[in-house]
Amino acid sequence: MMQSKPGNLDNRFPSRALLFIGIPLLFSLLSLSSSCSHYPHHEGGGSPGHLPHAEGSTAETVSQPHVHHAFKDAELWSKRFDAPDRKDWQKPEEVIELMDIESGMTVADIGAGTGYFLGYLSKAVGAQGMVLGLDIEPSMVDFMANRAKRENWTNVEVRVVHPDDPGLPPNSVDRILIVNTWHHIADREHYSRKLYDALKPGGKVLVVDFTLESPHGPPVSQRLRPEEVMAELQAGGFEVELLQETLPNQYIVAGHHPPERE
Repeated sequence: MMQSKPGNLDNRFPSRALLFIGIPLLFSLLSLSSSCSHYPHHEGGGSPGHLPHAEGSTAETVSQPHVHHAFKDAELWSKRFDAPDRKDWQKPEEVIELMDIESGMTVADIGAGTGYFLGYLSKAVGAQGMVLGLDIEPSMVDFMANRAKRENWTNVEVRVVHPDDPGLPPNSVDRILIVNTWHHIADREHYSRKLYDALKPGGKVLVVDFTLESPHGPPVSQRLRPEEVMAELQAGGFEVELLQETLPNQYIVAGHHPPERE
């Protein structure tokens, strides 16, 4: 494993059917998330309602000012982000299943924080695959590096990245996961284009974030409707859909990079 250094929805949707629209960091929260101009990390942790609005090491990003928390003490945040009861509402296995990961793929977790999803992703891609854990906070990346070594995740690489750039070369990844982080990113349409370019044809990005009506998560003024996320991904070139899922507090939007035409 290598480590490199940085060089809105109105009430829950009446129908959960798939929603296609054809028109295209890092990363933490009051429930768990990442921040954006220096965005945050996965906003995960015990019961979402008992987490502070952990938003990375940063400045502001959305229209509303944020109350930012320091994420230098990764050990402390891990007790919140990696709390056992997070699995009950985050449903990581369901999220991974919706990513349609195949053995040997390269997957990037943007706003990876303390690495909550890394073990699930590592298992999904297999020994021949690669998982990239990306975050803007060096202490979080150091924590992930140690965690990967301790857990023997030999197919996991962690990196410090810049708030406005995931640092992914063109056509370099098959899947991208962004959990509780998208609403913190400053210029989301521009960032979306970078994600589109980084994905191989046929690739996919999943954005997981809190619904407006959820009792947990960041202040409602800072949340995004799934329609907003879909429009931002479309602006970057993606074909988008709102996925059917059973997460109690969040929605999942998928952005597809169309496969090359023969």
